[in-house]
Amino acid sequence: MKIGITLSDDQGLKSEVCAHFGQCSHFLIVEAENGKIQNSKVVPNNAQHGGGGCQAVGEILKHKITHVIAGGMGMGAQQKFADAGVPIACYSGKAEDAVKALLSNKLAGGIEPCKDHGHEGDCAQ
Repeated sequence: MKIGITLSDDQGLKSEVCAHFGQCSHFLIVEAENGKIQNSKVVPNNAQHGGGGCQAVGEILKHKITHVIAGGMGMGAQQKFADAGVPIACYSGKAEDAVKALLSNKLAGGIEPCKDHGHEGDCAQ
């Protein structure tokens, strides 16, 4: 399993999960096996946006993730992940806790559409 997580900074597992997928400064890429974290790395979100575009989906998919965790996400980004077969989950708190919740099947899937960043939940531009 390879998990992509939105981060508010570059502190890895100790970072807060970023509240908005497209506006996160970094991604945490976590490789897990048998319910345990094997390794992780922080990568910059080179497609960070201020509302619209959702190029960040392509940016994180370059890392061959199988799951994504974010605090919020527009409908366009959600559709792109659905088309790629990558399940999404919502989490508020530390990235390490989000990963542990996902690995123990305690993290529900789905994210409410983001409507707080000037694009009314539509990142399809």
